[in-house]
Amino acid sequence: MSGARVAARPVLLIVEDDAGLQRQLRWAYDGYEVVVAGDRVAALEAVRLHEPQVVTLDLGLPPDPDGTSEGLAALGEILSLKPDTKVIVASGHGARPSALAAIAGGAWDFYQKPIDIDQLGLIVARAFHVQALEAENRRLAQRVEGSAGLGGLITAAPEMLKVMRTIERIAPADISVMLLGASGTGKELLARGLHDASSRRDRPFVAINCAAIPETLLESELFGHEKGAFTGAVKTTPGKIEQADGGTLFLDEIGDVPLALQVKLLRFLQERVIERIGGRKPIPVETRIVCATHQNVDAMVADGRFREDLYYRLAEMVVRIPALAERTGDAALLARHFVARFARTLGSDVTGFTPDALAAIDAWHWPGNVRELENRVKRAVIMAEGRLAGTSDLDLQPASDDSLPINLRAVREAADRQAIRRALMQSDGNISGTARLLGVSRPTLYDLMKSYDLHA
Repeated sequence: MSGARVAARPVLLIVEDDAGLQRQLRWAYDGYEVVVAGDRVAALEAVRLHEPQVVTLDLGLPPDPDGTSEGLAALGEILSLKPDTKVIVASGHGARPSALAAIAGGAWDFYQKPIDIDQLGLIVARAFHVQALEAENRRLAQRVEGSAGLGGLITAAPEMLKVMRTIERIAPADISVMLLGASGTGKELLARGLHDASSRRDRPFVAINCAAIPETLLESELFGHEKGAFTGAVKTTPGKIEQADGGTLFLDEIGDVPLALQVKLLRFLQERVIERIGGRKPIPVETRIVCATHQNVDAMVADGRFREDLYYRLAEMVVRIPALAERTGDAALLARHFVARFARTLGSDVTGFTPDALAAIDAWHWPGNVRELENRVKRAVIMAEGRLAGTSDLDLQPASDDSLPINLRAVREAADRQAIRRALMQSDGNISGTARLLGVSRPTLYDLMKSYDLHA
């Protein structure tokens, strides 16, 4: 019966050493499965046993009931055990320093004693609501990640799902495919996914970046060479084309292949035989060609920098890959995936992003596409001081938001904050000078600064 009750109702852990207050709080929360602990050790045991979604935590716990050290230690250990827990901290000892220390330690919210049961009830209800939303978001993200398709590519954008459906349809057809898209859009992942979805999946997938190899070595890399064909050729070496026999050859940055080598590549595509450098024996090779480039191939053909006959051999099917900025919602989805991965590999406590960071991620134009996003998230995981990475950690400017604010009061508050900060800087923090710059009295300025929690 007890197990069924716990499963049916959300679990609230109350960490409070005052027995009378324990009874009062237990009575107030009859809608939850309430668990009570009187000290740090009991609280940690309750977290392990009941896995509460929300915790109310009194910072003044024994053996330090008049301080906050024991409560702050409990806060850190609770979040270490169960990072998704929403911990609501209470204290009557130096409210402001205690609040700052608790929030810095990962507390979700703070309230000052004496307790107002109704107000605390609203905070607890909101915490349960947010925790449920975040849990659902994690489940959805895991579902998307678990069902990642071609080549493990993660996406939920309609623009990219359309590309993946196209790849899946052409994968069984033994035709050459050209992938067109900017650097960092996932061309190699799609090429690998195409190979995995084809009948060649059990044969080799061989990739070569034509732009990363000097022209003098590219021919040898592609076609191989015989022993003694040139200085340093101490043994016969098969090329990438030969290694891909029966499988798929992915030629990345095909636009960087020099014209002289384009002729030899065309001959292979026409006759399906190669000759190694220094060799005379034709070697038949049966492989599927998938190529990719970020360049405008049509313009290269028009300028004579890319052979038209080779283009039509390679581009029996052309698939255009949208940039990250054109993929609705993918930037935030991928950012969450990367932050989880890097937090795990780097041993970081970062669990996500602040709202302004997510807004900046959605608004950024991502010239480097997924590769740039991956690098910035890795930087953010390293630089973040708390559990949530911010805009500055990503090294992104705050997102410009053209949408209407919630109301006129919010517009005024934002303008007031900005004006007061600027005036404080210009007056070097002097209150009288700041009031004169703003044209208000000192009491008015003090009231505004207190209202907006600003400090000289």
